[in-house]
Amino acid sequence: MPKPRLATALMGLSLIAATPALASEALTPAQRQEVVEVLRQALKQDPSILRDALAAMQEAQQQDRAEAQRAAIAAHAGALLRNPEDPVKGNPKGDVTLVEFFDARCGYCKILHPTLEQLVKSDPDLRVVMKDLPILGPASVLASRALLAAQRQGKYLPLQEALMRLRSEPTEAALKTEAERAGLDWARLRRDMDDPAIQRRLEGNMALAQALSIEGTPALVIGDRLVPGAVDLATLQALVAEARQQARGSGG
Repeated sequence: MPKPRLATALMGLSLIAATPALASEALTPAQRQEVVEVLRQALKQDPSILRDALAAMQEAQQQDRAEAQRAAIAAHAGALLRNPEDPVKGNPKGDVTLVEFFDARCGYCKILHPTLEQLVKSDPDLRVVMKDLPILGPASVLASRALLAAQRQGKYLPLQEALMRLRSEPTEAALKTEAERAGLDWARLRRDMDDPAIQRRLEGNMALAQALSIEGTPALVIGDRLVPGAVDLATLQALVAEARQQARGSGG
């Protein structure tokens, strides 16, 4: 337990850091000086105070960020979960939906891909919504356009599988090779890639990612949680189980 003067000083420091304008009204100059002096002496005697205070601040920031993300996910649930244009893998009527924002050129997305495939195979009640998010330049945009154009021929998933395994750049020549290998009509695909409707879909995905404060790929939405980066199978299974339990508990 901090001593009374130290506790007061810590409260004053928190007030100064959180709301400087309010703190300037709440504390007199003499009180502010006292806060600084008490803290200076306390830190000399026990430097761990600063470490613990920083850890507490970081934890509070993480909690605030998670709460904001949960609110954003709830606010955009329709666009996230129920857009009929989105490609879906797994069980279309699954009781849990996982949403993946990915870039076909993203190395971490390629690392995560086989893990997600394992997850889908191991969970017959999982629905996965695919959100193309081409953030790594023009080649990424080209690949995403090809994927959404392939969806019109019922070949989104085969082409996506091919591109996630591709180790070279998704140039137009590479896309043509992979598309034809997947059984797509390349001439039709190439025309559809330039359809403005496909660009609008990509812009919609980008706007949704921004609304959720997604900063990179891959990014997963599972239940009310946003999960950044490539995570392992056990973590994914635990998150899906948690989302399933929450859904059952709420009657969803």
